[in-house]
Amino acid sequence: MNNFDDLLNNAPAEESGAPQLSKEEYAAKKKAEREEVFELSDNTALEVSADGGKYQSFLDLQSRLDRYSAVNTLLVFAQNQDASRLGSFDYWKRQNCSVRPGQTAIAILEPQEYTKEDGSPGTSYNVKKVFDISQVDTRKLKSTPPPRFAERQLLGALISKAPVKIIGVDELSGDLGAMYDPQTDSISVLKGMEFADTFRSVAQELSYADLSTGPDTQADPHFSAYCASYLICKKYGVDAQSFNFEGASDVFAEMDAQEVKGELSQIRDVAENISGRMARQLEAQQKAAKSQDAR
Repeated sequence: MNNFDDLLNNAPAEESGAPQLSKEEYAAKKKAEREEVFELSDNTALEVSADGGKYQSFLDLQSRLDRYSAVNTLLVFAQNQDASRLGSFDYWKRQNCSVRPGQTAIAILEPQEYTKEDGSPGTSYNVKKVFDISQVDTRKLKSTPPPRFAERQLLGALISKAPVKIIGVDELSGDLGAMYDPQTDSISVLKGMEFADTFRSVAQELSYADLSTGPDTQADPHFSAYCASYLICKKYGVDAQSFNFEGASDVFAEMDAQEVKGELSQIRDVAENISGRMARQLEAQQKAAKSQDAR
């Protein structure tokens, strides 16, 4: 005779390890996690803003993680400065990859939209764990190399459909390669420069024009534009060796952590606005070229 006595109890087996947390305990644990991550972002903001070398390294990371907020880039910087591509455990699984054993996750903040008691929208943040591609077995990863663009394509995408007029001139005062004039809402660009110098100069003045029409900033807008142009150059592989951030600590000297994070966010957003417009122009060029080849 079969014995079914072992089936006569449908209570779940007790989990090994830590006991189940109550709703209140779980909420307190998550709050503590968030506070720890926010504190890490504050400390890292003060750290990178006090050292020109670390500040440039942060900008290098932001250029690689251009879709991530400045705050999350600060968090990644504190945990893995060499990161280049991030994803959750499930993301890498969908890419036919697996996180290697013993890897420590990188904690970032993920926004969550919700409705407040008065009916207005609000945003809260949860801690999200991600892993860099360097922590992943990528033998089965299917990837395509990023497209390469000629110098003329890059400069054309930077200038094309810019929100201000861009005019070539034979001379400019001082050692400037380009200059934005808010009175005429135009950028004068010195003719005859090499590609990298032209690209850097135009990117900086486009950033400055964007900053000039935005909210007031704590930092010198010329410095912020300089930083934004660096991000754009790094993103598109334009020579950025001439950039120097030794004076960054002086710019941020009187700011607290929140003000530093605000400036870094604005720099990132300005660079992303220009880079996004460039990406759309370059994509349109590629589509046009493919259409032409198909004829």
